[in-house]
Amino acid sequence: MTQSCLYNAANCSSPSLLRNRLGLNRIDLLIIAAYLAGITLFGLRFRKRQRTMRDYFLADRNIPWWAIALSIVAAETSTLTIISIPGLAYDSNLTFLQWVVGYLIGRVVISFVLLPQYFRGELYTAYQLIERRFGPELRTVTAGVFLLTRAAAEGVRVYAVSIVVSIALGTGETASIAIITLLTLIYTFEGGLAAVIWTDVVQTFIYVGGTLVGLVTILHLVPGGWSSVETIAGGLHKFQVFDPAILARWPFLNFAKPYTLFAGMVGGAFFVTASHGTDQLIVQRLLAARNERQSVLALLSSGVAVFFQFVLFLFVGVMLFAYYRVPSASFGRADRIYPTFIVSRMPHGIAGLLIAAILAAAMSNLSAALNSLSSSSIMDFYVRFRPGSAASLSDAVRLRLARLATVGWALVLFSLAVLVLHRGGRVVEIGLQIASIAYGALLGVFLLGVLTRRANQSGAIVGMICGIAIELYLWTSTHVAYTWWVMIGTGVAFAVGYSASLAQKAK
Repeated sequence: MTQSCLYNAANCSSPSLLRNRLGLNRIDLLIIAAYLAGITLFGLRFRKRQRTMRDYFLADRNIPWWAIALSIVAAETSTLTIISIPGLAYDSNLTFLQWVVGYLIGRVVISFVLLPQYFRGELYTAYQLIERRFGPELRTVTAGVFLLTRAAAEGVRVYAVSIVVSIALGTGETASIAIITLLTLIYTFEGGLAAVIWTDVVQTFIYVGGTLVGLVTILHLVPGGWSSVETIAGGLHKFQVFDPAILARWPFLNFAKPYTLFAGMVGGAFFVTASHGTDQLIVQRLLAARNERQSVLALLSSGVAVFFQFVLFLFVGVMLFAYYRVPSASFGRADRIYPTFIVSRMPHGIAGLLIAAILAAAMSNLSAALNSLSSSSIMDFYVRFRPGSAASLSDAVRLRLARLATVGWALVLFSLAVLVLHRGGRVVEIGLQIASIAYGALLGVFLLGVLTRRANQSGAIVGMICGIAIELYLWTSTHVAYTWWVMIGTGVAFAVGYSASLAQKAK
C-alpha cells in the first residue's frame, strides 16, 4: 500500500489500511508488564497504614489538596475518556468542550452549597448528610440508588478496558476484564483510599504524559505536520467549539442536540454538581481533605486540569482524522480508533507507554469505584442495620469486613462488564447516560435538604421517585439529549418534593 493511501481514503480500496502493521513487540509488552507490576506493588505499600475504618475509607483525613485534585482528575478520566473522546472528535468536532465548561460552573456551586455541609461533623459518606437532614429511610434510598447506578456505570467503564487490552495483547475481552480487575483489586483491597489516591497521582502523570507523547507522535506522522492538520480539519470545521450563528438561530434550545452552548454550560453544571456533590465516588475524596478550605481548593483546581485534559484528548481525535481520513465505521466503532492507531502505527516503546497510560486511567477509576462502593455498603447499610453487633466489633474485624465488601464489588463489576460486552454506541456516552438517570433525582433531594427548611423526608422520597421516573422516560421514550437529563430530573425532584412536603403539612 502506498504512503498516500494512508492519508486519502479515496486511494484506499484495501482493508489492510486498518490492519496491524507494527503490533506490539517485547519492549512494549515489557513496559506494560512493568507498569502493571509496579503500580500494584506501589499500592500495596499502604497496607500497614490501614488500622481503622477512618484509615481505610478516609485515609485518616490527612491527604494534601493537590493529591486530592489529581485524584479527582483521575476519577473523571477513565478509559472511556481516553479512547472515546478522541473517537468523538474524529466523528464530529470540539463542541464537547461546551459540556466541560459546565464542569467548571458546577464545581463552584458545590464549593458554596454542599461542601460546607459535609464538613459539619464526622461524615464517611455523602448520604449521612441526607440522614442528618431528613432521616434514615431517605439515606437508605439515596445510598441504594448510588450503589445501583455507580455499579452499572462502572461496569461500562470496566468493559472499555477490554477494548484496549484485547486490541493490544490479543486476549479475549472477558480475560482482559479479569486481568485488570484482579490487579486493581489487590492494592485497593490492601491499601484502602490512601492507596487509591496516591496511585491516582502516579497514574495521572503516566496517562497525561503518555497522551502528550502520543499527540506529538501523531503530528510527526501526518505529512506536512500541523499545517496539514489545520488544512484538513479546519476545512471540515473540526476545530469548531461554538456555533458561529448561535445568537441568530438560538440552537441551544434544541433539546435533541447534546452539545450546544446552553446544554453544555447549564447541563454540564447540573451534571457535575450531582456527580461531584452527591456521588460517593468523588465526595469520599473531598472528605479525605484536611479541612474544608483544602477540599474547595482541590475541587476547583481539578476543574481547570480536567478542562485542559479534555482539550488534549479532543485534539488527539482531530489529528487522527487528519491522519486516516476514513469513516470511523471502518474501525468497527469510533472507540477503537485510538487503540488501533497506537498498536498499528506508533513506534515500539511509545506504543507500550501509551497502552500503559490507558491502563493507568482504567485501574485508577476501578480502584476508586471499589473503595467508594464498599464504603457506602459498610457505612450506609451494615453499620446502620446491625448497630449492636457492629459497635462491638474490633477495628481489625471492621477492616476485614470492609475488605470483603471490596472483593464482593469487584465480582459485581466484573460481571456487569461482561454483560455489556456487546452494547453498541460510544462507551463514554453510554456511561454518562447511565449515571444521568439517577443524578437528577439525587441532586434534587440534596438541594431540598440544604436550600429549604420546609421539605420533609416523605415529600423528598416522592420527589426522588418522580425524578428517577422522568429520567427513565427521557432515556427510553424521547429524543432529548442526555446532557439535559440531570437538569430536568433535578427540577422535577425538587419541585415535586417541595410541593409534596407542603401538601402533607397542610393536612
